[in-house]
Amino acid sequence: MNMEDLRIGPGDRVLILGATGFIGGRLVPELYGKGIKMRLFARNQIRLSRLVPPGADCQVAQGDLVSGEGLEEALQEVHTAFYLVHSMGGRTIFKNVEYAGKDKQAAMMFTEAAGRTGLKRVIYLGALGETHKDLSEHLRSRAEVAKILSSGKPPATLLRAAIIIGAGGSSFEMLRYLVERLPVMGCPKWIDTKIQPIALRDVLAYLTGCLLNPETAGKSFDIGGPDILTYREMMQQYAEARGLAKRLIFRVPFLTPLLSAYWVDLVTPVPSGVAHPLIEGLKSEVICRDNRIDDFVRVARTPFREAVRIAFSEETEGPGITGF
Repeated sequence: MNMEDLRIGPGDRVLILGATGFIGGRLVPELYGKGIKMRLFARNQIRLSRLVPPGADCQVAQGDLVSGEGLEEALQEVHTAFYLVHSMGGRTIFKNVEYAGKDKQAAMMFTEAAGRTGLKRVIYLGALGETHKDLSEHLRSRAEVAKILSSGKPPATLLRAAIIIGAGGSSFEMLRYLVERLPVMGCPKWIDTKIQPIALRDVLAYLTGCLLNPETAGKSFDIGGPDILTYREMMQQYAEARGLAKRLIFRVPFLTPLLSAYWVDLVTPVPSGVAHPLIEGLKSEVICRDNRIDDFVRVARTPFREAVRIAFSEETEGPGITGF
């Protein structure tokens, strides 16, 4: 397939898989602003319909990736698909293995259908994390999905990000509630793991930029913000950005990821089944190992404190919001 075939034209349509999710729902207005025709795919048609901007050339397609229901129909006459589907876990920790299996099945169903329908490109948002035996189940699952998508007929662009700072994202909500509610915290050793967080608006800029630049097809990129911080530093900088008093944070050696997840479940709205994979992922450094993305998509990266201020300004409820 030559480069011109991969270039999206004014009549081409883009499919967003996982359109009702944290990233997918925010990507819709970004693409609409660029004049991109869209088709949105998810299980809940009512939620899908609410995402369609007034007057947009935007279709909705109801279906299920795991079973494949409606998938092949949704892929018809589509140029590029954004694969933004990944399970963080269930309400409880015991559901996590089940969800990882469903993610693998969904990626395989999609790859097979994409090969049959003539899809030209796939763009996937995955996770940073070096492959090793101690990698968390969550990060292993993300890497496995990336491998499956890369094995398909249409070339895949893989973006790998660490913690995304944006209103409604699980990682940001966990950070936000912990800092807002607890001026004193006993935390496990993961609070000193290095992380390269990225603002939600920068993630959307990279996703859109990769769509518009066909030279990103078939490549994998690390994406991150300008700051490399420990989770402890992120908590303190969040407090500073919010004008809160400095938080007293100390390490508690016996706090395992399992106990930490139940602790997060207790003091935040993030359920243990979601908190556990997030916390397990903090065992490993998640920082960008290269900046090759800058050669293809230029983004003015947002500092962490500014990303926090933007995310908080988008909130309508939560700690520190009047009326909550």
